[in-house]
Amino acid sequence: MPLRFLTAGESHGPVLTAILDGLPAGLPLPPEVINHDLARRQHGYGAGPRMKLENDEAQIVGGVMAGVTIGAPLALQITNLNHARWQGEAVAPFTTPRPGHVDLGAALKYGYTDLRPGLERASARETAARVAVGAVCRHLLAQFDITIGGYVCSLGDVEANIATIPYVERIAHATDNDVSCPDPTAVAPMRDRIREIMLAKETLGGIIEVVALGLPPGLGSHVQWDRRLEARLGAAVLSIQAMKGVEIGDGFANTRLPGTQVHDAILLDGETLVRPTNRAGGLEGGITTGQPLVVRAAMKPIATTLTPQQTVDLAQGKETPTEYERSDFCPTPRAVVIVETMVAFVLADALLEKLGGDSLAEMQPRFVALRQAQLAALPMDNTRHIWWP
Repeated sequence: MPLRFLTAGESHGPVLTAILDGLPAGLPLPPEVINHDLARRQHGYGAGPRMKLENDEAQIVGGVMAGVTIGAPLALQITNLNHARWQGEAVAPFTTPRPGHVDLGAALKYGYTDLRPGLERASARETAARVAVGAVCRHLLAQFDITIGGYVCSLGDVEANIATIPYVERIAHATDNDVSCPDPTAVAPMRDRIREIMLAKETLGGIIEVVALGLPPGLGSHVQWDRRLEARLGAAVLSIQAMKGVEIGDGFANTRLPGTQVHDAILLDGETLVRPTNRAGGLEGGITTGQPLVVRAAMKPIATTLTPQQTVDLAQGKETPTEYERSDFCPTPRAVVIVETMVAFVLADALLEKLGGDSLAEMQPRFVALRQAQLAALPMDNTRHIWWP
């Protein structure tokens, strides 16, 4: 059964809700597993004032009994504490669409007479529900010693130097500071750049890298376009608000090199097939290679800016500056956990697809028995075949 989830709720509505279907039975699931990641989503230099108003905690309202999943849909609920300020209030009309936001497109699609329904649902507040789902998926993967972690590679024109830092250390040290960067020499310049942006009443984007360690080879498939893991990861990451680009491994840098300098050679270490490089980012032909899986996401500067942008007041029928709605100046550091969320979901789905089974107890021995990149696991008959008689 495929893993799937839905979220519901608006930015200033009473609650956010998520339903995760397809989770196996037998997974111990204390609320702290979820709330730890929800707290990470709320902290980061450059965050707006909304993060000081919320204290996100997930309530498990279905799919768990006695602290263990039962194989039924998992239902999660997060209360919007800020809803009390809006409940029963007459909200001023919102009729000036912001460039770069969903405002105009949603009104054209759904025929809204006020822009607020579009922006309320499109708001990145929805990602709190995704993070809750992703935390559960991360927890499932951890039962198989699969680790997922992320960090900021760059903010604006400030780039971290992480090439020589091992992945495990990158993940560990990303939480040492409020810009989620594992390079200690880049932390102060990143904070300075965000401060400059705040003073300029602007917004700032950046690049986030997420790595999965401990994946077995053979997840995903090449046989259909929508089963390729590159496609599934790309769609999942690009579904996150403000993400405008995605890269697997050295995808963009590889376009500037000849093929022999791009692909990862296959060598023998005893009876084991090994790769001296990982330029493909852990995926070949839509299937995991067993190497670290590396995904990068490009996050644009968000559309809500203190400095007005030119737009049209749809009610008045005339050009006008945009009206400011409370927002972050640079959400990239706290978006790291959101990208981790979507990567964790896709990989948990791919693992369930590979292993099958309705319970954790069924899955674990199947994981141990998975084929590895060894000569003994790849018997070749070395004979001629008539493939199409």
